[in-house]
Amino acid sequence: MSDIITTDAVIIGAGPCGLFAVFELGLLDIKCHVIDILDRPGGQCAELYPEKPIYDIPALPVVTGAELTSRLMEQIKPFNPTFHFNHMVTAVRKLGDAGFELETDGGLRFHARVVVIAAGGGSFQPKKPPIPGIDAYEGTSVFYSVKRMEALRGKDVLIVGGGDSALDWTLNLQPIARSLTLLHRRDDFRAAPDSVRKMRELVADGKMDFRLGQVTALRGDNGVLSAAVVKGNDGQNFEIACNAMLPFFGLTMKLGPVAEWGLNLHENLIPVDTEKFETSVEGIFAIGDINTYPGKLKLILSGFHEAALMAQKVFKLKNPGERLMFQYTTSSSSLQKKLGVS
Repeated sequence: MSDIITTDAVIIGAGPCGLFAVFELGLLDIKCHVIDILDRPGGQCAELYPEKPIYDIPALPVVTGAELTSRLMEQIKPFNPTFHFNHMVTAVRKLGDAGFELETDGGLRFHARVVVIAAGGGSFQPKKPPIPGIDAYEGTSVFYSVKRMEALRGKDVLIVGGGDSALDWTLNLQPIARSLTLLHRRDDFRAAPDSVRKMRELVADGKMDFRLGQVTALRGDNGVLSAAVVKGNDGQNFEIACNAMLPFFGLTMKLGPVAEWGLNLHENLIPVDTEKFETSVEGIFAIGDINTYPGKLKLILSGFHEAALMAQKVFKLKNPGERLMFQYTTSSSSLQKKLGVS
């Protein structure tokens, strides 16, 4: 075990909500350490759709997950948070009135006055299709997310699935792939109707293929695909030539060790009050997709709002009896000094 790291707040999760929590807490002089199981900031934005456009961030008509992460990292620079990537928090223990002790699977120990859980839906893993030998192709020819579109330029791409991810990446990759085939088990989709319409137009124009069936086997040597064997809806087998396959069968969300921290849970989500987004344990807060309350919307902008109210209560816990004067960054010289813009 390493020496104990002492800080005001530990934020679990370095996605957009966790990063904005650093900003809101920083304005109130609350120092943060941020822990994430991934190897970089951004959470699901970085892991699942770094180049996919997001359209509902206020004042940004369109922004990718990677760009949003970059902007948030730039915004929190003045507060100099410390990040601990590739770590999962395995234990949280109450230290009386002094706060909490946390441990990670990498041997780190923290003492913090408060804990902010911003871990999305928990750790997430792609649902793997039941195809014999698929492991040998993962990371070279089979990909469960698109980290970099350019890596698929000029490829013969097979996309498997019928949800939003499958349709979105069909439309995004079709212009740069040498060939693209969308495979689904039925001619019915769980995706946005406009995306389905655009896909069908591309098929009608001969710019891509759409086939019905399920992949039963893969062909190729040394982890490099040459074709997928498909059982069609008529029971006949056929092959689709491809050197890259993207199966989009959804994600399996696992709450992980959070379930063992003594918090009240509801269907693997953490109930909170909407005044301060505190859990059933005083001093532990939950913001973003991992929490639940009446009227909850799983939107990034909702998580930003939750972070702002959470920070107000954290200040009171850290500074009992001290009056908090609400200030605006547009007019407060002290806040502007903290941000380095005065």
